[in-house]
Amino acid sequence: MGVVEQFQIDEILFADTEDQKNALWKMRRSVGEAVKSNSIYKEEDTVVPRYELAALLNGIKTIGNKYGFQSVCYGHAGDGNLHVNIVKGDMSDEAWNTEVTKGIREIFELTVSLKGTLSGEHGIGYVQKNYMDIAFNKTQLQLMKGIKSTFDPNGILNPGKIFPDTL
Repeated sequence: MGVVEQFQIDEILFADTEDQKNALWKMRRSVGEAVKSNSIYKEEDTVVPRYELAALLNGIKTIGNKYGFQSVCYGHAGDGNLHVNIVKGDMSDEAWNTEVTKGIREIFELTVSLKGTLSGEHGIGYVQKNYMDIAFNKTQLQLMKGIKSTFDPNGILNPGKIFPDTL
């Protein structure tokens, strides 16, 4: 309870009955749709050890303030997975296209510094591939690319979806 109270929240809900538990799960499952219906957004997928979730969340909010964006964060606290939904809201198109990218890089740098990684359940794809250099050095990326090449010599399995464009 002490960790939760450190954040600006309106209400802390606990389920005392099966109906209340079901209502909370329904609300949790609706978060993504609520974000989508509110604004253009970018969703990032981060994972840190559970004991670092509060530090990650605090850092994300600080980074958002620095770059002028708001975020809605939710996920799977039990396994340290935090979905970071960056909301465009009233940001200008220019800020959305430049500042948010810088903020995302800082979020991933923070995530890795907290012994985390860039992706939890969604994997690396078009969205996160150009941030791979934060978690892996060039030698590691080249090794991974070589392994993929061994099993996919024609480059037909998910082309362009895992390795940075500059590799």
